[in-house]
Amino acid sequence: MHYYRYSTAEVSCWYKYLLFSYNIVFWLAGVAFLAAGLWAWSEKGVLSDLTKVTGLHGLDPVVLVLVVGVVMFTLGFAGCVGALRENICLLKFFCGTIVFIFLLELAVAVLAFLFQDWVRDRVKEFFENNIKSYRDDIDLQNLIDSLQKINHCCGAQGPDDWDFNIYFNCSSESKSREKCGVPFSCCIPDPAQKVVNTQCGYDVRKKSKSQWQDQIFVKGCIVALEAWLPRNIYIVAGVFIAISLLQV
Repeated sequence: MHYYRYSTAEVSCWYKYLLFSYNIVFWLAGVAFLAAGLWAWSEKGVLSDLTKVTGLHGLDPVVLVLVVGVVMFTLGFAGCVGALRENICLLKFFCGTIVFIFLLELAVAVLAFLFQDWVRDRVKEFFENNIKSYRDDIDLQNLIDSLQKINHCCGAQGPDDWDFNIYFNCSSESKSREKCGVPFSCCIPDPAQKVVNTQCGYDVRKKSKSQWQDQIFVKGCIVALEAWLPRNIYIVAGVFIAISLLQV
C-alpha cells in the first residue's frame, strides 16, 4: 500500500513522541471502552442475539460506550501510527476528524442556545421514550435511577410521566404490583434507613397529589436540569474549554 512520507522530513523528536504519548493513552482508553461495552453486551446476551439491540426503544447506554470506544480507538491508532511513521495520510485523517468533532461540538452548543424550546421538546421526548423502556434494559434502568436520585426529580415533567411505562401505568387493565407507583429512585430518602426500600414508590400516585411531596420528588427531571445548569455554568464552560484545548 502506497502512502505519502517525506524522505527528508525533519520533525522534532520531542514533538513526535509527545504526540505519540498523547495518542497511546487515547488509544488505550478506546480499547478499554470497547472492552467494557462488549463485556456488558455479553453479560446481557446481546452478542448471541443482536435483535435485542433493535428491540429496545430507549437508549442502551452500552451503545454510547461502544461508539465512544470506536471513535477513540480509531483516532488513537491513526495518531500513534501517523506520528511514529510520519504518515501524512493518517495525520491528515487524524487532524481532520478532530477538527470536524470540534466544529460539531461548537455547532451543537450554539444551536442548543439559540433553539432552547426545540431542545427542551426533544429532551422531553427522549426522556419519555426511555421511561417506556425502563424495565427492558438494566443499564438504562440504572441510568434513569441515578439521574433521578442525583437531581431529586421524578419523570420528565413530573411523576405522572411514569404512566408511559406499562408497569407503572394506572390503567385498570394493568396487573402489575407497581401499578400507579413510581421507581424507588423517585422516593425522598429516609436518613434513618440504611437499606434502600425498593418498594417505597408503590401505590404513591393513588393518593392525592398534595400527599406526594411527603414521599416522593414531585419536580420533573427536565426542570431540575434547567435549574442545575445556571448554577453550574462555570463548571460546564470549564469542561467544554478543557476538552476544546485538548482537541486543539
